Amino acid sequence: MTEPTDPRLHIVETYFECCGFDHTFLQGGTSVYLWNLSRAFAARGHRVSIVTPAHGRLDDLRERYEVEDLPYDDVHTLPIVLDPQVWRGFPAEVSLELRTTAHRIRLDGVDLYFLADAYLNQLPDTFYPPYSAKGRDLVFFKPLVFQADSVRFLRSWFGDEKALVHTHEPYYHYLLPAALRDDPSKLVVSNVQSNMPITKKVYAPEVRRLFDVLGVDVELPAPDPVGDAGAPPEVIRQYQQLTHLHYDYPPDHVPIYELTAEHADLIDFLSEGQLDFYASFRDTPFEQLFARLPIAGVVRRNAHKMFVGGCAISDEWLGWDPADVDREKVLGGLGLDPALPMFFHNARYAVHHKGQVELLRAVDRVLTDGLAANFVVRCISGDGIDDPYFHEVARRHAGRLHLEWERVEERRVFAYAAAADFCLFPSKFEMDTFLIAQGEAMAVGAVPIATDQRGMAHFRHAEGPDTTTGFAVNRSFAEDDELLTSALTDRIREAVTLWTEDPSRYRELARRAAAVARVFTWEHCADLHLAAFTRLWRGEPVGLDTERALHHGWLDLLPDDALTTGAAVEHGDIAAYERCAPLDGDAARRIFRAAWERADFVTCERVAERVPDALPEAEVARLRTRCVPLADGRIGYRLPHAERVELVVPTPRNGSARALPDVRPLTPTAAGEFEGPASEHPGARLLLTLSSGRVTWDEVRHG
Repeated sequence: MTEPTDPRLHIVETYFECCGFDHTFLQGGTSVYLWNLSRAFAARGHRVSIVTPAHGRLDDLRERYEVEDLPYDDVHTLPIVLDPQVWRGFPAEVSLELRTTAHRIRLDGVDLYFLADAYLNQLPDTFYPPYSAKGRDLVFFKPLVFQADSVRFLRSWFGDEKALVHTHEPYYHYLLPAALRDDPSKLVVSNVQSNMPITKKVYAPEVRRLFDVLGVDVELPAPDPVGDAGAPPEVIRQYQQLTHLHYDYPPDHVPIYELTAEHADLIDFLSEGQLDFYASFRDTPFEQLFARLPIAGVVRRNAHKMFVGGCAISDEWLGWDPADVDREKVLGGLGLDPALPMFFHNARYAVHHKGQVELLRAVDRVLTDGLAANFVVRCISGDGIDDPYFHEVARRHAGRLHLEWERVEERRVFAYAAAADFCLFPSKFEMDTFLIAQGEAMAVGAVPIATDQRGMAHFRHAEGPDTTTGFAVNRSFAEDDELLTSALTDRIREAVTLWTEDPSRYRELARRAAAVARVFTWEHCADLHLAAFTRLWRGEPVGLDTERALHHGWLDLLPDDALTTGAAVEHGDIAAYERCAPLDGDAARRIFRAAWERADFVTCERVAERVPDALPEAEVARLRTRCVPLADGRIGYRLPHAERVELVVPTPRNGSARALPDVRPLTPTAAGEFEGPASEHPGARLLLTLSSGRVTWDEVRHG
């Protein structure tokens, strides 16, 4: 008997916090995402279950909802192997004696299952263990307890029922895909909610012991290569700690993304740009290191599982009418001038992630220079803003800048956004995977000024003039980035000029911004998920997407008839090019010049060696004299499209896994020309920031 054309799925959502149905239980955005998505699935007629901890709040739930105590009473012992380098003074293994119960609420067509026991009931106010608990308090393992409890509950309660388990954020579910992979009735979709470092690891003996207890027979990943011929340079590894993209771990740790990707049936991302970023870390300081780590092979092996399920702006926000907002009342109430253009920023207080130091500096500069504009800057923090500079700038520009950090009603935030002409989102380090706040502001007509991050590309602010929704600044991977500050300063001035001198063009951008943002609804998000879920449910094979392979340079994974010379040129892949066509002089010049533009000098040298007569002598000379020694013991560096050059020198680890390098900026002397002190350290490298925003590495040449 065949299944109906549109099968009714049983979707089980599981995450450490799934309480988006009640604002008093909210801790993070994932909870809101899960509740809206679950309701959208249920509205389509699918069976939807949510499995989450009760967090010690069952009594609160009973006051507002009908809570059913289920006949589930799981008494078990959970052994946790402790890392002796972290848990000093603790035994090598602790046994957690648990009695886990289950409780159900039925709401809006969704069954919510709450698990409760001695560990899951802890931290009823914050839910999440503080990082300070690591090595000090076993409550740190509350999320791990939930993982094990979830596996046991899914196996026991749902038994042999066919279900698709949609589980979120690898750090909170790295046991589940492997634990359920041999159950033919369970399909597992791993969702990557945040751009947590793809190489984040956990203690391998801990994982191995839990897999043993759960009856999971899998081989754990081998350690990364360190110190052999294939290992990346030490200085590049050290520098990653400044980028928040990668950290080194001891060899007895295993990457959680590998545990999820290898054993899940599908891997779900919030946006095409987030997937794109996580697949190759292209144009970042981590790209070169990533390509040489085993995790890059994990990504390639599992690339066929990747899909974009999307994210959305709330139905409530999209349903409100910005025309109902009294701009004069809103801005006048803040002491601002409604006759001037208004710029709006709304994010949690996270100075590095959200680029807020550079933002405040740019605001300070333009207002000090007399720019006629208003700024409303919300840096949300329950503890206030601890940087005195923020308050100093707000005092200096009272009447032009309103700074606030309190949590307020959503209607008030909506009023700010609707009163705004522009919105500012200079996020850094590619930590944003969708950025709902930018979409919300755009949806009510605020023209964006935002970073050209892959995870924000769907808002189209970095496109060409015919399709752009606003203004872009290059993305940033530096904690204190003058290039970002300068770019923001310029874009704010350009925006005011546009608003003042070309109002019709401004209105066109505002209409375009609203139209783009309003596509991201929960209905659209459900469509994307259900298309992938239904194929998986039916057992339809999933192959590697050809366009994705061409984009990321996985050309060796494609058959000859799928290759293009354009992709081979873009990635500097001479072997792939020769699978398509002979490497003649014209091809050699195309590959060489494309590599030069992205500062891929290794490929430039390969082309110069293979087809030396095809390249103009001046271009080869420019390649080989880009870094030269100067008479005073300094070095000079010349690259027309470089905006910043830094000399990065490794430092001794001295037993520390996380030694920081010495970073020495070279001084610009002219456009594309730099000078600075040399280093005799053989491991030193140059870090280049190009005008395109690409960040990459080069060797230091002394002659």
